[in-house]
Amino acid sequence: MLVKLRREYAQLVTSGAQLVLLLVGFRLESRNGWLICLSVMAALSVVAWLSALKRLRAVRDTPTSKVASAAQGYVELVGRGRPYGDTPLISKLRVLPCLWYRYKVERRTSKDKWQTIDSGESSDSFILRDGSGDCVVDPENAEIITRHCDQWIDGDYRYTEWKLILPDSLYVLGEFRTRNLGAEFDVRAETNSLLADWKRDKPALHARFDLNNDGELDMKEWMLARSAAKREVAKRMREAQAVSDIHIICQPSDGRLFLISNLKQDDLSRRYLFWAWAHMVIFFGALGGTGWLLQTPASVLGLHK
Repeated sequence: MLVKLRREYAQLVTSGAQLVLLLVGFRLESRNGWLICLSVMAALSVVAWLSALKRLRAVRDTPTSKVASAAQGYVELVGRGRPYGDTPLISKLRVLPCLWYRYKVERRTSKDKWQTIDSGESSDSFILRDGSGDCVVDPENAEIITRHCDQWIDGDYRYTEWKLILPDSLYVLGEFRTRNLGAEFDVRAETNSLLADWKRDKPALHARFDLNNDGELDMKEWMLARSAAKREVAKRMREAQAVSDIHIICQPSDGRLFLISNLKQDDLSRRYLFWAWAHMVIFFGALGGTGWLLQTPASVLGLHK
């Protein structure tokens, strides 16, 4: 839940929290109420300014890498999105092929407001291809910004769906890792696991290795079974070693920004720069309003205390 709140936090403070506080101030019609609202606005703006500045610096300061030559660790990749495997992901509401989707279903209440009754998003991985190689993108816990958003109303229901579609040009900022399946292959563990699987099907195990048909495996027969398991595991290891390294980009373990977007880097920079300045202006505006309220008598303002 904490991760989910952290992902939605930036959207919350940049999409109307200050406006809500202004509306609360107007409704309270109280100087103390206004002081509280303006103080909260100022505090929110500081936190939101730091959040936008952190994202701006991450986007601007991280150089773009190529998949084939990227260093292990925090990197920035740019390429085309492709589905992972032969079957594309299908979006929940529009039922269209995509790379990722998020959806929300709302119902109109008796007060003519919208109440969320269902929401969710996909967690399937997809591929980023940049010409030098392919990288698997694991979108779990990513902050995703997309220009593809569909919204429509059907009766008392409102549907909203965000998507990344193929072949979107993708910008990904996260932790890059390369896995070598052959190097990770544990022969002993795989052999023991295979023998344990064979033991679960005793009729098949005895049919294959019980040479004297006495219903039991003696030491010689069990050694034959172990030798067969080792040969099977060796074959699997050769197959794993034949597979090229797998590159993966995912959520950084140190809590740094994990961002996926179909916007260009310059557009993302301008977006975060705008919000950084906007929250700075709101902060100083809230401070100025607080100072003015403190210096002006409530009777002059037409407000009660």
